[in-house]
Amino acid sequence: MSSSVPPPVEGICPLFQVYDMALSLAFYRELLGFEIVEQAPSGEQPDWVWLRRGVIEIMLNTMFEQGFRPPEPDLVRNLGHGDCTLFLGTPDVQAMFLYLKSKGLELKPPVVQSYGMKQLNLKDPDGYGICFQWPAS
Repeated sequence: MSSSVPPPVEGICPLFQVYDMALSLAFYRELLGFEIVEQAPSGEQPDWVWLRRGVIEIMLNTMFEQGFRPPEPDLVRNLGHGDCTLFLGTPDVQAMFLYLKSKGLELKPPVVQSYGMKQLNLKDPDGYGICFQWPAS
């Protein structure tokens, strides 16, 4: 006998296709503070990485197998990445802004949206959106 209510689901872990894994790992690990949970293959040049920071998880996968990556990213393909944004809850959006500026990122200051969220927007190396946000007080 099946229930009319779906079973619980806990968590979400989006997968992003990336052009340069080393560049993406530097962005997510060194700049945003994510840690590697698993990677394959193990070693210095993984093709797939599972990252976590607190309860937030993401996976990165190379768009091209090693040895088959073109010399430059496909800018047309990357344009589509702008349709995807990770919204990350950040209680002190201003502190995140100042931190990222101190790391050399050129960013516009956070903005309070008409729906009451203070938001700071940026792009990762592949053009995926990152929005740090919290209810404005």
